[in-house]
Amino acid sequence: MIEVHRAGRSRGQALAEFALVFPIFFLLLMSIIVVGLYVFNNQQLENAARETARFAAVHSTGSVCPTVSRLDPIYTLGGPPFRCDPPESSWPSMTGVARSRVWGLRASQVGVSACWSGYTDASSNADAAPVAPNSFTECTIGGINPRTNPEAISCPPPPTVPGSTRNRADGDDKASALAFANGIAYPTTVTVYLCYIWSPPLSGFLFVPTTITMRAVITEAMQRQEGQ
Repeated sequence: MIEVHRAGRSRGQALAEFALVFPIFFLLLMSIIVVGLYVFNNQQLENAARETARFAAVHSTGSVCPTVSRLDPIYTLGGPPFRCDPPESSWPSMTGVARSRVWGLRASQVGVSACWSGYTDASSNADAAPVAPNSFTECTIGGINPRTNPEAISCPPPPTVPGSTRNRADGDDKASALAFANGIAYPTTVTVYLCYIWSPPLSGFLFVPTTITMRAVITEAMQRQEGQ
């Protein structure tokens, strides 16, 4: 009888210890999984932003289907500027590249925006020559510099604000997609902003947030195209 009582007490003690330890172990395990998924998804978004910025940089004004800003270039090879992949249509080609580079996320929920930085003159004219007294001016998205304050930009991002005319840098864009013209190399850059609102596993349970907004910002210099 004594051995039976001891065996019963041993099993009861094991169950009590399991009941105390398992919740802590479960929370630790889920925390590791959530953090790992966050790092993975964040890296996915950053890689997508890098690929998207590269796409926009390569498809400058002189390309077959340029990805353009709100501004028209001051120099074109005859005829009106060719606006093949414009912000007015939410950059269908560039956005397609961004959403095709993510895995494990809902591609349609990836927010995409971009803006172009370049030299402006004292009258806020875009595509100014890169010489003094003209100055390099950083672009914005919804009035916010994505390079210095991306957390302040909403997700999905707002449409970029156009200038008063197609050549004035008084909106979000400070340059067109021009990289080279009339023997001048323009140090234009494109800044791509991607964001995604992620609902982690067990969202809302204990310390797991309901949603996490992930953001990625990459800047690339525009590339000269053949024939410019």
